[in-house]
Amino acid sequence: MSLYKRKDSPYWWVKLSHNGRTLQRTSGTSDRRKAKEYHDRLKAELWDQERLGVKPRRAWEEAVLRWNDEKAHKASIGDDLMHFRWLRPHLAGRSLSDIDRDLIDQLVKARRAEGVSNATVNRMLALVRSVLRIAVDEWEWLERAPKVKLLSEPKRRVRFLTEDEANRLLAELPPHLAAMAWFSLLTGLRQRNVRELRWSQVNLTERVAWIHPDEAKARKAIPVPLSIAAVKVIQDQIVAGSPYVFTYKGLPIRQVNTKAWRNALNRAGIEDFRWHDLRHTWASWHVQRGTPLYALQELGGWASVEMVRRYAHFSPAHLTTHVDRFADQIGLRPILGGDNSATQKEVLH
Repeated sequence: MSLYKRKDSPYWWVKLSHNGRTLQRTSGTSDRRKAKEYHDRLKAELWDQERLGVKPRRAWEEAVLRWNDEKAHKASIGDDLMHFRWLRPHLAGRSLSDIDRDLIDQLVKARRAEGVSNATVNRMLALVRSVLRIAVDEWEWLERAPKVKLLSEPKRRVRFLTEDEANRLLAELPPHLAAMAWFSLLTGLRQRNVRELRWSQVNLTERVAWIHPDEAKARKAIPVPLSIAAVKVIQDQIVAGSPYVFTYKGLPIRQVNTKAWRNALNRAGIEDFRWHDLRHTWASWHVQRGTPLYALQELGGWASVEMVRRYAHFSPAHLTTHVDRFADQIGLRPILGGDNSATQKEVLH
């Protein structure tokens, strides 16, 4: 029997040799007696697997490796890796079958103790839930997975700029960021798609650009019709020898959330605003000017119309016909300051 402790863990760890392999797992307890019990139970399970054909217990690390291999194409794989790094000290050495509601509650408690938002906790929980579900449904490593309940999240308002705020911000930004911001307000493209836009993705004659599927969040190609103003912004960016449309001193722009961006926001008097909110501004302005939601969905490359409905309240005008018809049909007589003979025109004006 081999029990030992590691510097990065308060728990006893178990080390076993089986079929020429060395297995090292955390016992999940700082009690040496309980750790020995875990060691003996694990040794018995290995015997059952070898002699009786019992399905082996899969470790969390195995699931993470397989997930990363199969999901490498995801646009959000970087976020997954960030959450896996946080989960590592909490789940390292544990079997998937050990992950139950009590352990998940411990993860939530530990994450919230760091002062992060419920939304951040939920992204971590959603990833754990997805790994466990695929371990059941596709990999057949588990018979069942625990239910993972997400925390409640306050609905955030859509943050967008007024035209006056947008003009103030553009005037304060350095030229390379102002060009990117102006192009974002004209097209609604995500930050990465603007930063990494290449000349090979633009046809100024046809006034169109396109985002390749592997560059789009929904993994579907996005055609981007260009207004005359957007074409002008692009034409102003021509730099000999650069494959990228937007550059700084001839080099690709890797970061937009810079000190220059933050200082420009301060000078323009704009608070609580992120670069991604330029996309919200573009969408809000479109709806305010009558663009139908189905058209906005296609222009913005959203996978579902539900993602677009957050902007619907900016344009309730399409409901006016329904409320007028309703008022005309219910047959009530209006009471208007004692003068029931007032016409609708008089009421409105």
